[in-house]
Amino acid sequence: MAEWKDGIAKIILPTPYAVGDVNVYLIKGERLTLVDCGVKTKESWIAFKAQLSQLQLSLDDIEQVIITHHHADHVGMLDFLSDKVEVYGHPLNERWIKPREVFFQEQEDFFRRQFLDFGIPAEYFPSLLNIRLAFRYSCNRSLTGGLVEGMFPPGLSEWTVIETPGHAQSQIALFRERDGILIGGDLILAHISPNPFLEAPVPGEKERPKPQLQHNHSMKKLLSYPIQFVYTGHGEEVFQLKELVEKRLLHQHERAMKVNNWLKEEQQTVFELCKRLFPAAYKRELKLTISETVGQLDYLASIGEISSSEGHRPVLYQAR
Repeated sequence: MAEWKDGIAKIILPTPYAVGDVNVYLIKGERLTLVDCGVKTKESWIAFKAQLSQLQLSLDDIEQVIITHHHADHVGMLDFLSDKVEVYGHPLNERWIKPREVFFQEQEDFFRRQFLDFGIPAEYFPSLLNIRLAFRYSCNRSLTGGLVEGMFPPGLSEWTVIETPGHAQSQIALFRERDGILIGGDLILAHISPNPFLEAPVPGEKERPKPQLQHNHSMKKLLSYPIQFVYTGHGEEVFQLKELVEKRLLHQHERAMKVNNWLKEEQQTVFELCKRLFPAAYKRELKLTISETVGQLDYLASIGEISSSEGHRPVLYQAR
């Protein structure tokens, strides 16, 4: 049952995704603020209204929404909320939450080039390049205003914005210093390690982002704040933040070194490594497992362990 604690109420909503339920949060500030808002499904909407009523609230009481990042399970129900409700988030959310045709074309062009570099067989392309399918539970709504590092969101004068890219380029967290509470989106989860999703370059950039390196940096960045506990995007709260960050970083390093050992034996493509890392899951979740594989290679390159034949297609990787 939804209830208030320290001016925050956690609401748990169903999703059609393997990750399961998503957590959204109400904050009593100068404005009643909803942080994230679930997928665009009837089940999620019914669950949301039921938990609002447990808090003696109605939809009309919500004055604004802040989104931690652009993934559909965090933004979809924006389409169900009144046009009067203001929406804030990192400026990089905009092209995802109100996508235009040119955006879909840019995504398809980028991923088609990447998949050729990765050595992915052509038979996988139709499903991988159906970019629009990923938006069926998302929204079509613009930001009212942008939030970047160090800002205090409107109506939340006690909360500071921390930019935490990696899982998504648009990801932010909200920190309240007086009691050390962080609302962290999908940066750190108690039960699983979030995927470092591969994304096209942000507008104005030519180089693709390196989400695993960003994700590691964002987790380490949290350790410089006096955080007591984290309200997460999925699952339970995180109380032992330093220990969990160290555990996640170690696990990622160990997975990368496994890949490095394979590359000492022979040159391999991203797709070949993906099949070895995720033999049971790669066909079912190819985009996720490819993102994870690329993340390990970006990490190994960053610490000088591997090199690649960039002029060759598909690109071949080898240990130094």
